[in-house]
Amino acid sequence: MADSLDSLDNRSADRRLQVETHGLDVIGDAERKGTPRTLFWPWFGANVSILGLSYGAFALGFGISFWQALAAGVIGIVFSFLLCGFIAVAGKRGSAPTMVLSRAAYGVRGNRLPSVISWVLTVGWETVLTALATMATATVFGRLGWGGGTETKVVALIVVGALIVVGGVMGFDLIMRLQTVITVVTAVLTVVYIALVADHIHWHTVSAVPAGSAQEFIGALVFMMTGFGLGWVNAAADYSRYLPRASSSRGVIGWTTFGASVAPLLLLVFGLLLAGSSGDLSKAIAVDPVGALTTILPTWFLVPFAVVAVLGLVGGAVLDIYSSGLALLSAGLRVPRYLAALVDGVLMIAGSVYIVFFTDNFLGQFIGFLTTLGVPVAAWCGIMLADLALRRRDYDEGDLFRPHGRYGDVPLRPLLLTLVATVLGWGLVTNSAASWLDWQGYLLDPFGLGGKTGAWAYANLGVLVALALGFLGTLALDRGRVRVQERQDTSPTASEEVVSA
Repeated sequence: MADSLDSLDNRSADRRLQVETHGLDVIGDAERKGTPRTLFWPWFGANVSILGLSYGAFALGFGISFWQALAAGVIGIVFSFLLCGFIAVAGKRGSAPTMVLSRAAYGVRGNRLPSVISWVLTVGWETVLTALATMATATVFGRLGWGGGTETKVVALIVVGALIVVGGVMGFDLIMRLQTVITVVTAVLTVVYIALVADHIHWHTVSAVPAGSAQEFIGALVFMMTGFGLGWVNAAADYSRYLPRASSSRGVIGWTTFGASVAPLLLLVFGLLLAGSSGDLSKAIAVDPVGALTTILPTWFLVPFAVVAVLGLVGGAVLDIYSSGLALLSAGLRVPRYLAALVDGVLMIAGSVYIVFFTDNFLGQFIGFLTTLGVPVAAWCGIMLADLALRRRDYDEGDLFRPHGRYGDVPLRPLLLTLVATVLGWGLVTNSAASWLDWQGYLLDPFGLGGKTGAWAYANLGVLVALALGFLGTLALDRGRVRVQERQDTSPTASEEVVSA
């Protein structure tokens, strides 16, 4: 924490808190500060949400035992955040946001396709987190007898939405300061919550939960991957781009992975114990994932719980709205970064209104959202990781903004690879709880996997297939292209203005 606070103090000495003016442009060496250890705080703060407890119920919902769910969670969380750590290395090697660095693989304007996908994913996540914070606040107020109805939800939505939008609009400096505060407060109150409800754990009940099949285990594993690290890979370099170029790559990978994983792992274990001890609690979590956790709390801790719930969810949503604004700019919108964040904030509020006031099947829609977007994001992640692994030199920052530079304009190979991986992936996933996605799973029967009602129907293999196909396809097909690019001389530094509309 000392490193983080020192870094914040140094920035404070350099300038007062103000709206960040950086958009897609390259961060100059004079503004690159800190050490890899400072990455711990934004990643920990974004993932220390009390929502992590609810993932215990989500995992057991796949029909598996405590030990199977624990293994699926540990593997899924650590592996998916390790992917974030690898992509974060691109930030310090290229000084630009994640979806600008992606242009090296997809071309300057060809990259608009994954940028749009990234934008939808991050807007979706910030919407979900805002809605959960709103519902949790209303649940707490209802238990206290202070309301909890429509009026409470409206006020809570306005307050939570304002906090998130302000953080996203102000940008990097405020986010880093905010995340440090959120980390400390949320961590302390979460520990208190765990101590207060520990007596609701009944190991004999948890250990009696029957084991599930290998297919159900894989389904839980994939869900954990999409619910954690694969939901962040498209933003992984947005914060490491502020580190000095000489920063340790191993440090960037390690601190990103550790900071993002440690809280979800601890919360998952306790969430599994709670959900496995009570079927009623597990069912309630499916309807109101955060608010349901108040039902086992003493009344005097409800207000502190509301604070920990809201702050934890806001911490994640602030990072999402910041990165979604950058993704929107990378997709081609020609406005300042803070206006892009404001646009996303408006969409976030609208989506939250729908979730809070009009839908009654949160978990089904949530899993459908994660799995459906998880397929193309996994394909992009595989391509991005392979492209990064093939490069021996840092990115040419000028050509990241030139359609006629070394990275090209609209290269067909990565776009076709993404399309093929997505089509195959969607054919191998199902989402029966979300009726608007019942067209998926069209390859389960032709591939001999039992169709949409067979044993493999909910394993969601499509996410893993898309990730592997993107990675292996790029390694096999793009080695020569990368070598040609890296033999060219370094070009003059450019800005985002070079890209034509």
